[in-house]
Amino acid sequence: MPRISRMVIDDEPAVYHVMSRTALDGFPLGAIEKDFMLDLIRRYAALYLVEILGFCLMGNHFHILVRVIPDYKFTDDEILKRYVAFYGDEPIFADGLIPSLRLKLSNLSEFMREIKVGFARFYNRRHNRRGYFWGDRFKSVIVENGETLINCLAYIDLNPLRAGLVERPEDYRWSSLGYHVQTNNQDKFLSTDFGLKEFNVKSKKERIRRYRRYVYEAGSINQPAKGKVKVIKGKVIEKARNKEFKLSRTDRFRYRTRYFTDSGIIGSKKFVSINYQRFKNLFSSKHEKKPKPIKGLDGMYSLKRLSELI
Repeated sequence: MPRISRMVIDDEPAVYHVMSRTALDGFPLGAIEKDFMLDLIRRYAALYLVEILGFCLMGNHFHILVRVIPDYKFTDDEILKRYVAFYGDEPIFADGLIPSLRLKLSNLSEFMREIKVGFARFYNRRHNRRGYFWGDRFKSVIVENGETLINCLAYIDLNPLRAGLVERPEDYRWSSLGYHVQTNNQDKFLSTDFGLKEFNVKSKKERIRRYRRYVYEAGSINQPAKGKVKVIKGKVIEKARNKEFKLSRTDRFRYRTRYFTDSGIIGSKKFVSINYQRFKNLFSSKHEKKPKPIKGLDGMYSLKRLSELI
């Protein structure tokens, strides 16, 4: 059976929420494995034409929020500089090799393949095993900049809290918020270009302070339909609130988390409609698909991925 086409925007910068789960039982990703995977993501993010906005590495799966930038925004010299910085040697390119390198380095699937294959080899060597490590293909959701992006990022950073691993999301070092707080993002691995006016301030430290406040507000929300879901404890929130946090936006995050993982496109009605037209020819059904509003997130819509529509 042929693979279902992936919805990818290649003519302008686009943000994707990418998820992948291991095929193994239990929680095979321990501290050493997570450290290695984080290093892989950092290294390949410096080679590929991408910006990492967020990530979370859990015991049996991971999330990456990544912006892929079209190759036409880079000169040949910039492409070559990335290649040399990664491989260490000045390459001798034959005619036509630069264009093929451009296609590779601006390809989301290639970026993810490098990370997943590199990690699987490391894991199998470390544990003296053979065979598959990852389950099905990685999932990807096209995410609109701004309000949708910041909601999706908060969802990603709250994974360790929901799993009961930490009381404060920034205490988990294998997540983007933890990385910002614990390392101050000194290597500039993570982008803070969220595409939201409220976060558009010069000071990156202030952007993270505002984002942290947003995550705390989102994490304070209980979800009645999922009574076992962990939330940030009241005493932790109160302590943060005393440091100028104000719980003023909780209603914006009363979401169903499945939309951030099960959709194909997520954003405003206009954003979803425009991008549906890009991929309309990939759908087997000739009936026009309409964006569906997401309950609890005013002004936000979704469209299911191709595998659920074909």
